[in-house]
Amino acid sequence: MDVQLSGRACLQSTAMASNPKLGGSSGRSPGQSPGHYGEDSIRVLKGLEPVKQRPGMYTRTETPLHIVQEVIDNAADEALAGVCKRIALTLHTDGSVSVDDDGRGIPFGLHPEEQVPVVEIVFTRLHAGGKFDKGAGGAYSFSGGLHGVGVSVTNALARRLQVTVWREGQVASLAFSGGDVIEPLALRKAASGDRKHGTTVRVWPDAKYFEATELPRNELVHLLRSKAVLMPGVTVTLTHEKTGETQTWAYQGGLRDYLMQGLAAEPLIPLLEGANYASGNETENFAEGEGAAWVLAFTEDGNVLRESYVNLIPTVAGGTHESGLKDGLFGAIKAFIDLHSLLPKGVKLMPEDVFSRASFVLSAKVLDPQFQGQTKERLNSRDALRLVSAFTRAPLELWLNQHVEQGKKLAELVIKQAQTRQRASQRVEKRKGSGVAVLPGKLTDCESRDLALNEVFLVEGDSAGGSAKMGRDKETQAILPLRGKVLNAWEVERDRLFANNEIHDIAVAIGVDPHGPNDSPDLSGLRYGKVCILSDADVDGSHIQVLLLTLFFRHFPKLIEAGHVYIAKPPLFRVDAPARGKKPAAKLYALDQGELDATLDKLRKEGARESAWSISRFKGLGEMNAGQLWETTLNPETRRLLPVAYGELDFAGTVDSFTKLMGKGEAAARRELMELHGDAVEIDV
Repeated sequence: MDVQLSGRACLQSTAMASNPKLGGSSGRSPGQSPGHYGEDSIRVLKGLEPVKQRPGMYTRTETPLHIVQEVIDNAADEALAGVCKRIALTLHTDGSVSVDDDGRGIPFGLHPEEQVPVVEIVFTRLHAGGKFDKGAGGAYSFSGGLHGVGVSVTNALARRLQVTVWREGQVASLAFSGGDVIEPLALRKAASGDRKHGTTVRVWPDAKYFEATELPRNELVHLLRSKAVLMPGVTVTLTHEKTGETQTWAYQGGLRDYLMQGLAAEPLIPLLEGANYASGNETENFAEGEGAAWVLAFTEDGNVLRESYVNLIPTVAGGTHESGLKDGLFGAIKAFIDLHSLLPKGVKLMPEDVFSRASFVLSAKVLDPQFQGQTKERLNSRDALRLVSAFTRAPLELWLNQHVEQGKKLAELVIKQAQTRQRASQRVEKRKGSGVAVLPGKLTDCESRDLALNEVFLVEGDSAGGSAKMGRDKETQAILPLRGKVLNAWEVERDRLFANNEIHDIAVAIGVDPHGPNDSPDLSGLRYGKVCILSDADVDGSHIQVLLLTLFFRHFPKLIEAGHVYIAKPPLFRVDAPARGKKPAAKLYALDQGELDATLDKLRKEGARESAWSISRFKGLGEMNAGQLWETTLNPETRRLLPVAYGELDFAGTVDSFTKLMGKGEAAARRELMELHGDAVEIDV
């Protein structure tokens, strides 16, 4: 999982060595004088105004499905907590949608600090909710709601939203419009025929925020049915008020039946299924209750079906829990093949050989999941890979060794996939021809010849290169250590480039000759799909990044245009965090000071004492052992890798910026930049 920290990495901002303000746009509106920018120019958005201004940052805006899903997810979290057995959704004739559950009911008493009814806070304040506290005694040990943003977004984008809560012998109701209270909280005593507990939310989505107002029926049905599958014993219903039609889903069998219904072909072997969760005796590695349930099917042809969930939230873009299943499955099958000596000579297995014909449904439970964005379509939690891998590999390995004949059938399929992949790779290699220059002696090459998989890391220093060599994936990752700082190549003529040994080695290793922006270089000799700059996370490392980016932009621009150049982002800090609540002790990594502050703030919220953690700052990549470097920087599933592109600037604008920053005769221009933006620079002493 190559995580893009903030979109595509812009050459201009990277070249300015981690100062996004230096040389940036002034932000003035047309017609304003340069002196107009002052205190009154800053506008502060309050309450739910940010959501109304930029709804796409908080939800999907094609249809209102996602804001309705936020309400469904809250009901599902009650079911996940074991206090809800019924979730009912109704599509009303007036275009509104209501979600009803028999959970505990949202509290409606006054918040002890805010002195506002809690149910009102839940629907009107961003980052307010009952799911932040994951410690012992928290309202929710596991939940999909994490940010305290969900239903407040629903409320902000609704022309009307009304809530009714049954709790503690009382019935509370209130209503909103555009996120504002229009009918204050009203309480009455529950009548004898009233239910005892639960919540009903009815929402009228505001059409101006969405491209279409009608909910996509197929997606809605799929969502509700999958919730029922993942929550055995919970009944989920969908009622169409206009037609009177009601659909009901209640599963006791769960994932197996669900996957079988969706398969396009007959499985090669019986379905592999299991569920494995951490018990109280295993909390030194994972929190109690964390784990996964899964079912796997292998087919020789046809489309594969893959669905994954985290705490009942559908992760349509996958994430680290899927990578954990892939890792666990690969480890189990490879161990089985090795045990029975089934692998033909010359064939090397890769995870995709095992996974390419696998259909699955995966439901992971993670105590504190980290999603990519508010829509939660992809899981980013690094620990989830280790969690799911650990809890799936052993049961899968056990099953294969108990069913040897079935295991051999699966092994044949996997080996066939590997042979097909290798034949395709060899055909591509032959087209490239055999006239290859002698590779640099210090290059530790990868074994694969598949351009789509291969990566080379240009690593700062021999010591870091040593850790990288030990920690890398030998099949697909190559390491080229660089000594010292690379030559500033901005004003170096092309025919003089190879006088510098480091630049010579880089060009020969990647297999592309230096060229200009208007040339049409031969990229058929390119040996790696990703050329990754890997330097220390400090100022010196940023300087080396700039020098290498200068080289690529000036003399290998077509590599950047084709999307082959990347920047690896190793962490600057390591935090040894103590056990807190249900969460065991752990090593946490922070990219920079901002991430470190956020990590420490999170530890405080989780109940860790101020002096209970220790912080280490990496002086360089060489201080990391091979395991740490793999986990934080090299592993495609957990690293942060930024693709390099021109960003907001065109080619000419980027040339101008580099000339100012790297040109030998540009001291006056650089002085002007420093005088203009010197206050914004953070100095790393």
